[in-house]
Amino acid sequence: MKKVIIAVLLAMPMAVFAQKFAHVNSATIIQAMPEYTKAQTDIQNLQKQYEEELQKMQDELKTKSDDFDKNQGTMPEAVKQRRQQELQDLYQRMQQYYQTMQEELQKAQSERMQAIQTKIIAAIKEIGVAGGYVYVMDVTSGIPFISETLSTDVTNQVMTKLGIK
Repeated sequence: MKKVIIAVLLAMPMAVFAQKFAHVNSATIIQAMPEYTKAQTDIQNLQKQYEEELQKMQDELKTKSDDFDKNQGTMPEAVKQRRQQELQDLYQRMQQYYQTMQEELQKAQSERMQAIQTKIIAAIKEIGVAGGYVYVMDVTSGIPFISETLSTDVTNQVMTKLGIK
């Protein structure tokens, strides 16, 4: 029995060293993907549309505010109060629009990035299985140290799998 235990203990380090590990730099892959460039362009275009609409609202608020400031001395009190309320309502609408715009941009960014990440993860899994790797770690995820001598960089393989040159 002792001989079996000793044999197992001696074989364990060899089994550990026989395992293969890999690492990948997903940031490099993402930035090289045409889908990422398109997503960034789409987000920028969407942001520009939102900003144009917000600018229209700001222009309207400024025009109405300037008109109110210029004419408030000659306005009856009821008209003055109504215009002040209109200005407050317009300002609140503008703030709500800005908040909604930020949420929508964040949601659009998240959706586009999720699709890209799903594609990358699928390619990493295929490379991992085909290469017989125990782990494929992403160096951009904050892992403090990965030994490049004991781990294989499969970033280029993943990029090739995704059709990126």
